[in-house]
Formats: sequence, C-alpha cells, structure tokens
Amino acid sequence: MHPTYLGRILLRWCDRCHTPVLAKTCAACGSPTREVPLTPPGDARPAFPADITLINDIFCKHFGAPLVPDGHLVLLNKVPDTDRMEEIVVGGGIAGSIRYIPQERRWEPIPRPEAARLFLPTRRTVTVDDTAVPFIRDQGMSVLRPGVASIEDHVAKGDEVFILAKDGTCIGVGRAKAGAGEARAMQKGQVVRSRRNTPSVIEPGAATWQDAILSNAAVIDQYEAEAVNFVKNVAAAYPLQPTISYSGGKDSLATFLVVRKALGNVPLLFADTGLEFPETYANVDAMENQYQAEVVRTPTAEKFWTTLARQGPPAVNARWCCSVCKLLPVAATIRSTWGECLSFIGQRRYESLSRAQSDRIWQNPIVKVQLSAAPIQDWTALHVWLYLFREEAPYNRLYEHRLDRIGCFMCPSSDMALIHMIETDFAGLWNGWVNELESWREAQGLPEDWIKTGAWRIREDTHGKESHHH
Repeated sequence: MHPTYLGRILLRWCDRCHTPVLAKTCAACGSPTREVPLTPPGDARPAFPADITLINDIFCKHFGAPLVPDGHLVLLNKVPDTDRMEEIVVGGGIAGSIRYIPQERRWEPIPRPEAARLFLPTRRTVTVDDTAVPFIRDQGMSVLRPGVASIEDHVAKGDEVFILAKDGTCIGVGRAKAGAGEARAMQKGQVVRSRRNTPSVIEPGAATWQDAILSNAAVIDQYEAEAVNFVKNVAAAYPLQPTISYSGGKDSLATFLVVRKALGNVPLLFADTGLEFPETYANVDAMENQYQAEVVRTPTAEKFWTTLARQGPPAVNARWCCSVCKLLPVAATIRSTWGECLSFIGQRRYESLSRAQSDRIWQNPIVKVQLSAAPIQDWTALHVWLYLFREEAPYNRLYEHRLDRIGCFMCPSSDMALIHMIETDFAGLWNGWVNELESWREAQGLPEDWIKTGAWRIREDTHGKESHHH
C-alpha cells in the first residue's frame, strides 16, 4: 500500500501553544512552527474524546498504561493499509499508530519510540544490557538473546514491544520474534526485530481547540477569503440558480458557510438515499433551524431496493448505488425545481486521487443539468474542522462517534473497522441490512461467511468505476 501525495502536507506545530498550526508562524504567539512528518496523503483530523478513549484503551490493554495524557490535543491521520490504520499525532510528533485486524476484530497498537515522552509502558517491554544499547538505539539493530537483561511476562510472539535500557529509557520499538518463556529458554537468536521510523519530536503540553483556533486565525481567514472570492466569481460567471450539495458531512457544511458569506442563503440540495444515519437527518434539520436554510430533498430512493433485488448489493468495484440513490434523483430534482443549477460541492483534493486531479469547476456526465464548483478544493480536513469550530457550526454528531466520513450507513467502500463498529453501535440499522444480504446470499448459493468476512463489498465478476462525488 503505497502512500500518495495528493497535495502539499501543511501540518506544523507550535511548541509554545501546544497546538497544530497550518502556517509557518503561530498567529497566537508569533513563534515559528515546525513540520510534523505525516505519512501522505496527510489529511489529519482532530481526535474527538471517543477517539482518544479508543487509543488509550488499546494502549492500556497492550502496554499497561494510557498513551495520551489529559488535556492534550490529538490528531489522527489515516494512512494506507489493508483495512484501517491511523497515525496518532500528539505534542507535534507521531507517537505511533493503531491498526485494525478485521479477522480478529481487534485493534493493535504500533508505537514509536517517541511515545515514551508521553507515557511509561509497564507491559510488553524488553530490557537490554547497557552494552547492547548503542547498537539498538543508534544503528537500529535487532535485539539478540545475549543482549537481553529481562523480558516482561506478557510478551508473546508477534507482539509489538518497547525496548528499554536498564535505567528505563526507551531506546526503540519492534515486534517480538519470541514470547517471554521461549526467549528466556533461548541461548541465541533474535528476540525483537527493531523497527526504524521517520523520527519526530514530541513536546507534551495541554491545549484546547479554542487555542488552536487562535494559533490558526490568520490562515483560516486567508483560506475563507479565497473561497468566498471563488464563489462570488463563479456565481458571476455562470448566472444559474446557485445551490449547495449538502450531505450532512463536514465538507459540505464548510462549503455552506463560505457560500452563505459570499451570496447569502441559497438552497441546500440534500440527496435523501433512505440509507442515512438518523444523526444525518438530524443535522439537516439543524441547518434548517439554525440558519433558516431552505432544504430541497430528493425523493427517497426506492429504486435502491428494486436494483438490489435485481443486481445484488453494491460493491466497491460496482457502485451502482451512487447513481441510483444520488445522481439520478438529484438530476430529476434539479430539472423539476430550477431546470438547471450551479452547485457548490464540498470536494477536497486530499480525499482521493480522482478528486486531487479534478478541475475546480466541472460537469458530472450523469447530471448534465448541474454545473459543479469546489470552493474548498485545497483545504485539508484540519482547515475544515478549525473553521467549523471557529464558526460554531452544527456539525454532524457522528464525527464524535469515531466516523471520519459521513455517508450511507452500509457504504461498501467503508473499511471493516467501521463496519464492525456500526454493527455494534447501530445494531438496529445494521441488522436490517444483514437481512437483505442474507436473502441475496441464499438466493445465489453464496458461502456461509460471505457477509461476516465483508466479501459482499467486492463483486467478483465486474469492474465498476467510482462515480464522481456528490
């Protein structure tokens, strides 16, 4: 899984304010900021309390102590992996990652040595003799049996471990090649395979998101002004009815705020797939109440169920759902309401390669009556969140429930980490979907574990194209 740059990585850190900053200078204290070495695409987002609880639970279970100290700002950066992996940014450095293992339905921590600036592991540690320290710490050599002073009882083969010197300082991290009992019985051989990462600096310190807004005041003003200007120019160049494609997600909310400042209130176009989370419908209602926004809803897509009965469930490589539930109903609604329109859409380059390569103004081949424009094309997720926090906008509460993107609850493009969470926390929604899948599985004579393993998300016999985001 090769990381791809979709745009410049803009994340930096102010060590005086202990905040993430998207500029070379902190607007709050004037200090120069330093780069945070994110893995690309580098679209880091704020960790909400539920995210931090998850991280701390994983580290407690594995290493005997929570990673993140109280009051510290944390960012999560999704990196390419077979299912889901998140880099954890605390104190301006990468403290490690958490990685989901779908077959075992569990998260595993993958720490970096810098994590020891934040907490002291009490489990899964391997202590080495002083003579071995420089080889492991400075040259990244693996831990060999003769160099081991002691090994903590919980270490099992394949576990992630911290490598410590006798005085308790962390000199490295890696994966155990032998469990505690086996390692103690060995005379020679490799006990831990060390891992080298891009080094980063962690400076612990507490701060709030309010502090982060102040640290980024100038850059957020600048990005907002550019986007507002873009909206005004596009609206002047194309005298069509302006609208906002609203999904209930953070990007369409930021787009709404920008368009409202440029043009005043314009109608929101909400594609009601009938497959949204209740929180998303609540968010659309909140927009109507808080901003007196006019919401034009597409008729709920009944056609999803008839297509499902005919073609089977949508899959990552056969996403018929987007055109059936969103694009075609949107096209019909635009035709009957305005004839044609200009839609401002919350598309951003950091989301995917196709979006990074997209023009800022385009026409979807399926929705010819809609001209689309992307005011926040060059914003990162952190620009969006700082803007929403600053504007006190009513964002979708699902983000506080560890979702990083908002869409249909059973989207086949979701990773298994998310699907397992929805299965547990939104059982009512999920069980209904499983019943539909079960009917199709039985009719097609598919294997017993077709649903459980997530195989329903991949179509064996077809190669569909990702439809353009709405």
